Amino acid sequence: MNFTVAIVGRPNVGKSTLFNRIVGKRISIVDDKPGVTRDRIYALVEWKGKKFTIVDTGGIEPGGTDLMTTQVRRQVEFAIESANLIIFLMDSRDGLLPADEEVANILRKSRKPIIAVVNKVDDYSMKTGLYEFYRLGLGEPVFISALHGSNVGDLLDRIVEFIGESEEPEYDESVIKVAVIGRPNVGKSSLVNALLGEERVIVSDVPGTTRDAIDTPFEYEGQQMVLIDTAGLRRKSRIKEDIEFYSHLRALQAVERADIALVVLDATEEITEQDKKIAGIAHESGRGIIIVVNKWDLVEKDDKTIYRYTENIRDELAFIQYAPVIFVSAKTKKRVNKILELIRFVMDQYTFRIDKAALNELLEDATALVAPPTIKGRKLKIYSLEQTGIKPPTFVLTVNDTELLHFSYVRYIENKLRERFGLEGTPVVLKGRNRKRND
Repeated sequence: MNFTVAIVGRPNVGKSTLFNRIVGKRISIVDDKPGVTRDRIYALVEWKGKKFTIVDTGGIEPGGTDLMTTQVRRQVEFAIESANLIIFLMDSRDGLLPADEEVANILRKSRKPIIAVVNKVDDYSMKTGLYEFYRLGLGEPVFISALHGSNVGDLLDRIVEFIGESEEPEYDESVIKVAVIGRPNVGKSSLVNALLGEERVIVSDVPGTTRDAIDTPFEYEGQQMVLIDTAGLRRKSRIKEDIEFYSHLRALQAVERADIALVVLDATEEITEQDKKIAGIAHESGRGIIIVVNKWDLVEKDDKTIYRYTENIRDELAFIQYAPVIFVSAKTKKRVNKILELIRFVMDQYTFRIDKAALNELLEDATALVAPPTIKGRKLKIYSLEQTGIKPPTFVLTVNDTELLHFSYVRYIENKLRERFGLEGTPVVLKGRNRKRND
């Protein structure tokens, strides 16, 4: 179950500060000026073994009528609609304002569970002066300081009480989990149908197991796979930002459960910022990636068309140079079967292990070709390169001082790994570690 929690309140009560505190890093922009967070920002969070998606929203100004206020309010309303639980945040220093009561009335109409949270409580001996917040009738408020982290753990405990046991199926490690992601109207539904319609694919129907995705287990040439389909996007508004929000949120939740993401593009349209953001979700999540260019049958071609398209994709999606590109037509099913073959290949790369002797040989060759850098008179020394994990392949460079391990040299070693061992379709994680005295 993809459980979603929306932080809602009037402007400048500390919503972004609370979001950042929960997520554990500064994702939202925090500013004292009201209305800084205009778009919803979201992240996956885990607390006491329970996972949920937290959504930051812009401030609701109940009486505002200008265009920006109206757009922010519409965004917040869509966040509320997509949420399972609402954190209603207020400011202890301001006290309970009429604007808070108006926001509370809006939230009650959603009929969603609400946790009333009072922020900026730095002196708990003054808690008796905060009883006015009980007047809202939303149950026992949680008094916190998002800035200092006070009682945020208690708030997280309250949140996970609302999260039931996961309804997501558990699959054997041998099953390849594939998320189909992309912006609306690129042909994800048609692609899923074409993939499952192949003669060599045996389909077993499983009803939807999450709010926003449908899992379809199937078998391809003896390999068990499951498609996590996010294509069922209902157009609840013609407003572009709302559609982008839903596609991003569903992509985030689907990719979290997958091994490999099929990033679907529309061959008849230019690559958009939304395409880049969705591809970025898969990349930042460390998943294997295949770029699927759909509707290739609608493109007028000459002998150089495919090369021009590929070059454009490499330019626009430069951060996933490692991802293979395949051109298909879900409508005619041309080359669709090649996707299934490519999934197996990328999974092999995603779980690829390299023995220590081969890594030592690569390190020796790489450092002989390009010596480790010297920074401010100190030379980087690399003692070993070892693999510490898969999904994605993860490596550790043991060095004399990680401060000397410049990102450009890390990239150089990564490129050498790819040149020698392939690792196509998978990110590579390369970390530095200082050598201990007993190493």
